[in-house]
Amino acid sequence: MFSWLARIVAVCLRPVRQYARMNKDDELDSGIDDSLLWCRDLDRHSLGEFSFAVVQANEIIEDHSQVEIGKNSTFIGVYDGHGGPEASRFVRDHLFLHLMRLARENGNISEDVLGNAFSATEDGFLTLVRRTCGIKPLIAAVGSCCLVGVIWKGMLYIANLGDSRAVIGSLGRSNKIIAEQLTRDHNASLEEVRQELKSQHPDDSQIVVLKHGVWRVKGIIQVSRSIGDAYLKRPEFSLDPSFPRFRLTEPLGRPVMSAVPSIYTRAVRPQDKFLIFASDGLWEHLTNQEAVDIVHKSPRSGIAKRLVQTALVEAARKREMRYYDLKKVEKGIRRFFHDDITVVVIFLDQDVLEKSAAFPEMSVRGFMDSVGPSDFSVLEGSNMTPNSA
Repeated sequence: MFSWLARIVAVCLRPVRQYARMNKDDELDSGIDDSLLWCRDLDRHSLGEFSFAVVQANEIIEDHSQVEIGKNSTFIGVYDGHGGPEASRFVRDHLFLHLMRLARENGNISEDVLGNAFSATEDGFLTLVRRTCGIKPLIAAVGSCCLVGVIWKGMLYIANLGDSRAVIGSLGRSNKIIAEQLTRDHNASLEEVRQELKSQHPDDSQIVVLKHGVWRVKGIIQVSRSIGDAYLKRPEFSLDPSFPRFRLTEPLGRPVMSAVPSIYTRAVRPQDKFLIFASDGLWEHLTNQEAVDIVHKSPRSGIAKRLVQTALVEAARKREMRYYDLKKVEKGIRRFFHDDITVVVIFLDQDVLEKSAAFPEMSVRGFMDSVGPSDFSVLEGSNMTPNSA
């Protein structure tokens, strides 16, 4: 315990004067690689190009993610786990397959199909919890935020649970780039979320509790929607009082968290230039407009890495240190400075989008015909870690 504290103090108290003479670009190019950051600088998806980056902070990374490509279609998933990696891994391995199955059965992609894919994934994970909680009881406290995007036939479908976020960059008047948030954060720090919870639970005065300056559902967790977190959804998964961190003041009468996603659908417009999908670790340090401005003003190659590094520079600055020094902090201890961060930037090339939308005979089969991982799995963020097989 004391060795951890000593290392944290040593990092925080390093001289900061040199940083004051450095701008953010100097920090990003400071010459020392961050061994916990990995990326795909630029690659092709069916409707343009994309860039992908992940930085690890936890001892075991809890962010998992994927980009899947079909003919004239692209799927993006960012899954920010908490309490452990099991839920986010499960979502990565199952949600897209459920979506493919349901799209085949229905002959198209729709809000209902997307919502049902989330429901099937939640049911599957709760089945896993039921099967394993006898030997691993804390799996009942493992959960994951879930952010998904599908671009198909000129339409954009976004669904989310939790506080990962999708933001679109579009050209406005005078060719100024405008940030538009496409998702709703399900986080008790927001007044509207607290009011929603209170209206759903009028007889529970403890449904949201301010604890150590942070609003939390039942005084335990900040997000109000997730995959998993079984002990806050079903009484059968209640945890023993020997786990005080997850102790409820009274028995669970009905679910206090939900797995029903917020879903947003609209056509891709000519002025839409790119999408940013990211876990909340990015948005803790950058505003929507700051992130969109960086993407708009920078070269495409390596842009997701640039966003992650810019957030890390800001995280270091808040602790009065340099990113140069933060890079040297090992995983686990890094969590005291920032969260795991995943960023996917999807560029929307309008000429390709126009061609994909111009063929009404292209059914969902063009996206869903094959189910093998070699056919669709372009990039799984969790499998890019230096220690992964």
